[in-house]
Amino acid sequence: MSSTTYAAPPRRRRGEGLKALLWMSPWLIGFAVFFAYPLVATVYFSFYRYDLFTLQFIGLDNYRYFFHDDRAWISIQNTLWLVVFMVPAQLIFGLGVAQLLTRLKAGAGFFRTVFYLPSLVPVVAGTVAFVFLLNPTGPLNQALEFFGIAAPDWFGDKDWSKPGLTLLAMWGIGNTMMIFLAALLDVPKHLYEAAAIDGAGAWRQFRSITLPMISPVLMFSAVTGVIYALQYFSQAMIAARVASGVTDSAGSTFVPGYPELSTLTLPEWLFHSGFRDYSMGYACVLALVLFVASMIFTLILLRQFRVFTDDDGGNR
Repeated sequence: MSSTTYAAPPRRRRGEGLKALLWMSPWLIGFAVFFAYPLVATVYFSFYRYDLFTLQFIGLDNYRYFFHDDRAWISIQNTLWLVVFMVPAQLIFGLGVAQLLTRLKAGAGFFRTVFYLPSLVPVVAGTVAFVFLLNPTGPLNQALEFFGIAAPDWFGDKDWSKPGLTLLAMWGIGNTMMIFLAALLDVPKHLYEAAAIDGAGAWRQFRSITLPMISPVLMFSAVTGVIYALQYFSQAMIAARVASGVTDSAGSTFVPGYPELSTLTLPEWLFHSGFRDYSMGYACVLALVLFVASMIFTLILLRQFRVFTDDDGGNR
């Protein structure tokens, strides 16, 4: 008895393909309109001198100018500083707070609310309030001086401005904390009980049970945190404006990065180049640099977390 393989008629296969495209069409349209077209347009305009009114082809001049733009490289250094120091500080602090909340027996709901509330404060209001708290005569500096600690000029000293922004980011870790808290509460309790019976201490349990179990959430938070740091704009701009006391009033010119360009980030310089200097072609080059940096950091993080997960799985 011979067996035959049934093949769908060509018309039916085409119909199924059209149905699949129909169901995928919202994503395809969104991808084309909000990602593919802007990316192609950015590459296209990067070869032109474009001020929103005139368009002149200049080849690679915008790219050559980028390599000689000191402020662009300063902004890249500041942005990388935020990625290297601010993101790990947020993750460690958010994970530590979440770990602490899982161990509270009473008042857990109250403290969850307290740590989450800062993330609900609007960016402008929160940044202005934080600059006030950290100004030379603010409450934090007065408390430090009360204990005999020399109080820094957080947003007036180039050596302390980025740590000040890092403190601001750690103050608003509510969303990250809640994500970690949900992941920690989802770890099976019997794993900790079995590890405790085997004599594993708190650190060993955290290293061998907690981290592997929450590694997908940790990876998600790290990737989104890095992308957020690479796009850091509003807080740095507002903090610099408030600390410098310069406004957009007639006769005044505000250059982002106060003090001494220490808070100038790549998105800020991109915005200033495109919408203040009207060099949209050069702003497109900066946007491409930001896009490539985001892709590189994302790929590195995904690879490192995959290696960490594979190694830990092999140890278990």
